[in-house]
Amino acid sequence: MAGVNHEAGEHDPIALARRNWEDAGWGDEVADGMEAVTSVMRAHQIMLARVEQELKPFGLTFSRFELLRLLAFTRHGALPISKASDRLQVHVSSATHAIARLVDAGLVERIPHPTDGRTTLVSITADGRELVEKATVVLNNGVFANVGMARSSAQNLVSAIRELRQDNGDF
Repeated sequence: MAGVNHEAGEHDPIALARRNWEDAGWGDEVADGMEAVTSVMRAHQIMLARVEQELKPFGLTFSRFELLRLLAFTRHGALPISKASDRLQVHVSSATHAIARLVDAGLVERIPHPTDGRTTLVSITADGRELVEKATVVLNNGVFANVGMARSSAQNLVSAIRELRQDNGDF
């Protein structure tokens, strides 16, 4: 069995699922793909849960944190809503929803574009900037400094996922 870690295989539901795929006769290539997809999906759940747990005291979800962090990184703390959604790789309606929640919390504001009357900017407020800086320290220390694997493994994971993203036209 190419992808099964025999030590973890008895307790790992994904390894057990792989064995079911193999036993069904679908072949190693298909079993490899199922195992990869299922592993990434589960890793996403694990990482998101860790991030959301760290952000909970700040009243932020990861998507709202990402928007605040993006705005804090910009030169003027503001971007057109469409550009923010593009950079975050989310549909504009998802960005608009996150913006509405952040506006309600006083962390961002919508302002008219100074030269393009058709465009609305989303701008981080002083409270939003203060909150995102505190939340970033917590995420850096609680999650990003130790994602749960060796640094070299994390780098290999990023490389493998970048290959998948590029192959699927993500950039």
